[in-house]
Amino acid sequence: MENFRFYSPTQFVFGKNTENEVGKLVKKAKANKVLIHYGGGSIIRSGLLGKVEAALKKENIPYILLGGVQPNPRSGLVYQGIDLVKKEAIDFILAVGGGSAIDSAKAIAAGVLYNGDFWDLYDRKARVEKALPVGVILTIPAAGSEASTATVITNENGMLKRGMGSDLLRPVFAIMNPELTFTLPAYQTSAGVVDMMSHIFERYLTHTEGVELTDYLCEATLKSIINAARVVVHDPLNYDARATICWAGTIAHNGFLGVGREEDWSTHGLEHELSALYDVTHGAGLAVMFPAYMKYTVDSDIERYRQLAIRVFGVDDNPNNPKAVALEGIARLESFFNEIGMPLTFEEIGAKKEDIDKLLEKLDINRGFPFGNFQKLSREDARKIYLLAC
Repeated sequence: MENFRFYSPTQFVFGKNTENEVGKLVKKAKANKVLIHYGGGSIIRSGLLGKVEAALKKENIPYILLGGVQPNPRSGLVYQGIDLVKKEAIDFILAVGGGSAIDSAKAIAAGVLYNGDFWDLYDRKARVEKALPVGVILTIPAAGSEASTATVITNENGMLKRGMGSDLLRPVFAIMNPELTFTLPAYQTSAGVVDMMSHIFERYLTHTEGVELTDYLCEATLKSIINAARVVVHDPLNYDARATICWAGTIAHNGFLGVGREEDWSTHGLEHELSALYDVTHGAGLAVMFPAYMKYTVDSDIERYRQLAIRVFGVDDNPNNPKAVALEGIARLESFFNEIGMPLTFEEIGAKKEDIDKLLEKLDINRGFPFGNFQKLSREDARKIYLLAC
């Protein structure tokens, strides 16, 4: 196990009707004026936005609304948000939604206090030195942004999708009422399941030794997600299954499962180019890319893939052919993704084999070659993985 520091200052307020506590939580954070940042009309139609506004009014906290966050959030709205926050002297950002709204809120929170173009922070030209506080009401469990350091934005100038992170961007609080996820479309729920599982895989696929504890934690979380997802597919109003998925999404990406181990993140890099070029739902793109990546890298550590297959997917061991065990585990992962309605090929997400060179060009700009830790990927490696996903 490697040395590590783990910092998680976020207060999690979990359970039924917890969204009604937002006013008190914002007041406790000493906010004077709030930007409520959200996506489309679903939070309006559900009445959630009205509840949030009423809670802030009850505490006499003024606020400004900024909706319009898209999946794969765009730089244009971030610039608009930064200008609005400066103009209105706002000192607290409240994200209401899923990972896209939260990531956009974090970008605004960091960008408004940066003396320059916020994209510098994503372009690795500068680091986050300070940021406005961010609070969250989660409606889509998937990205884990309600607890993480991370934020991912697509720059419309060149459609470059990049992430960055800082402990200063961990939310002050995250309100998580599983009932707010009851009305999510099945596809969105399943894409969220793949997203959080992928966050665990990026940590699980490591060559770091002496990490048995976090191995078991990763495996238990994966099994819990799989079991709960199978329930929700048939019973979307099952509170306990929804609650498991909500909390698992947080655990998957708050850093807890990755302490003391080298992480990878190659597959996220490969997928980011798909969602940037085709505007694919991130989880759907990961459902296509992760099995392809696993098949390509299985020989990098057959034993690790064998362990995953046995402990998570219930594959019977065969000491005489550990690779067959490993590959069966990957096959069962594909089968699970298919079971919950996720795509497995380029064609299913509208991606094209003839665009692979474009994907590689953007990958070179955003990541550079070689990249990754579990297996260093060259341009040709990345090409072969994309081809496996076709």
